[in-house]
Amino acid sequence: MGYYIDLKSISIDAYKDILKNKTLIPSWKVLENDIDENLSILKTHNINNLDELLITLKEKTKIQEFSRQSGLPENYLAVLKRVVKGYRPKPNRIKDFACIGKDIVLKLEKIGIKNTLKLYDEILTNEKRNQLSRKSGINDNEIMKLTKLTDLSRIRWVNHTFAYVLLKAGYDTVEKVANADYKEMYDTIKKLNEERKIYKAHIGANDMKMVIESAQNLELEIEY
Repeated sequence: MGYYIDLKSISIDAYKDILKNKTLIPSWKVLENDIDENLSILKTHNINNLDELLITLKEKTKIQEFSRQSGLPENYLAVLKRVVKGYRPKPNRIKDFACIGKDIVLKLEKIGIKNTLKLYDEILTNEKRNQLSRKSGINDNEIMKLTKLTDLSRIRWVNHTFAYVLLKAGYDTVEKVANADYKEMYDTIKKLNEERKIYKAHIGANDMKMVIESAQNLELEIEY
């Protein structure tokens, strides 16, 4: 367990089922073709889980080489790598959260914490959060806000702005997002943004569905 999903724990067979039930954006639709056959080819080349898949397809030259060996198209492999790599989203920087004051950012940076990945292990339990509060001089309410923003930042598609939106909309933990109805979440967030003008991008109901699916893959490791 940890900030990211352990990709060694997701077998190729398990990923077949995930892909069959996953909402795919248009540029990923190639993965819907011949799911069983294509992923079974991976297993014949001793790729048994998603961690091994990313290692095999690490660089463009490796994708080209594996394409020749397996007969799978380069474009298919490139898209597959991109989708799987999304299980490890780039952590959000603490200083990018508009709801976190500069004084708190500086206090965290003083103890070597600049992003949500670094912060994660420090906020897992009440005891750890109390220790962080004493060490940093940050009060309990701000520590809890940081905890929830860190939790939400683990979800694919969730940048610093959308983590804040989810927090303000009441979907303030991975568990709440994972258990949400995507239509209700869409309506709630749309209404919130109309009132507060937090972001300009168009985020549709289908986007909410993908966020929820991503949250459902994460371990609920933080104690609240």
